[in-house]
Amino acid sequence: MISLSSHHTGKPADVLRFAVLLVSVGLSSMASFAQDRSDTVTAAPLTLNMAVSQALEQHPRLRAAQRGLDASEGAVLQSRARPNPELSYSQEDTRSATRTSTVQWNQTLEIGGKRAARMRAAEKGRNVAQAELVAEKANLVADVRMAFMGLLAAQKRSDLATQTLDIARSAREAAAKRVAAGKAAPLEENRALVAESSAQLEQAQAQAAQRVARQQMQAFMGGADQTFGDAQGVLDALPEVPNALALQEGLEQAPALLQARSTLEQNRATADLESAKRMPDPTVSLGVKRAQEMARNQIVFGVSIPIPLLDSNRGNQLQALRLADQAEDRMLATRLELQTQLYAAREALESSRKQAMQLSSQVLPTAQAAYEAASKGFVLGKFGYLDVLDAQRSWFEVRNQYLDQLLATHRAAADIDRLLGITSGQ
Repeated sequence: MISLSSHHTGKPADVLRFAVLLVSVGLSSMASFAQDRSDTVTAAPLTLNMAVSQALEQHPRLRAAQRGLDASEGAVLQSRARPNPELSYSQEDTRSATRTSTVQWNQTLEIGGKRAARMRAAEKGRNVAQAELVAEKANLVADVRMAFMGLLAAQKRSDLATQTLDIARSAREAAAKRVAAGKAAPLEENRALVAESSAQLEQAQAQAAQRVARQQMQAFMGGADQTFGDAQGVLDALPEVPNALALQEGLEQAPALLQARSTLEQNRATADLESAKRMPDPTVSLGVKRAQEMARNQIVFGVSIPIPLLDSNRGNQLQALRLADQAEDRMLATRLELQTQLYAAREALESSRKQAMQLSSQVLPTAQAAYEAASKGFVLGKFGYLDVLDAQRSWFEVRNQYLDQLLATHRAAADIDRLLGITSGQ
């Protein structure tokens, strides 16, 4: 709101022209809001549970994470496959009388636990994808929760701005009556008119912020084709501060830590697989040899074993072991980061909750009482309009500060749920 000091020296005509300019800007914004408002009054109201359910069903982030989990199922299926057999044919000599033909079936036998290690690595990879899905779900629910609370706050700010405009209009009308009765100078009416124009601009800004909040909510719910009415919820229902010991216990099941732990287990399984590859796999052969010159068939049996002289898979083993060490260090770092983030979120929740309660129980009633006293005194001629403006501005600022603290409280609670992977009870 525009503040005016008692030593203002502007001409009344200049002030009036400025007020008319502000009114024209505010009315143009109000026209666009009226069109959007007509689209929402007929739609069903939106609750937090409805928003979360719709987002979990429609948002592509969660579908992408589910696709990753589905893809890991293919890796698990492929890990169970055994080596394909090989059918070979060889021929000695091209003359039919002395030609020798051999048909042979070759089968590689996996030994050293390679197949079991490969299956374990694939299953651990599936666990990683599952942990990513849980983390993405927790992130999405927390984002939707904050978008919904932001929409509630935007609606509340718009209502407060409308109330402020009504108050400013009433004050302008009272000032006009005082001027007409000769009890106040015309400058007082001009100041009231400017205050009303400023309130109209603030209302237009609040309505624009509400439209942005609705668009964000629509994006989480699947796109702009999602229609809904006003958000319904209790913004000042403050979440409780969780116990520090409970947070520490829930830390081990946090999605980020589950991801890090699953990645470590996958890397260790991969290291076991590379270690198992040190032992070469033999190939067993069984076939029939036809010698035309002797006019008889012979059974052919053989075994071939690779000799690991040039390639013993040492490089892959070393790489897998170091990646496992890296994953372990990252898991430890993730646990420390989560502990720090949870502590910070809990402190933010406790602090903002206390401030919101103090504003609600002490500051807001005092500011409202001061404004009401100034308004009554102005009507009775005991106070000047500047006193009313100061009281009105203080009350407006305190109400907005209260909304900011409510949002900060819900944001901290959503951050805790996001870190711990809590998606129920929203």
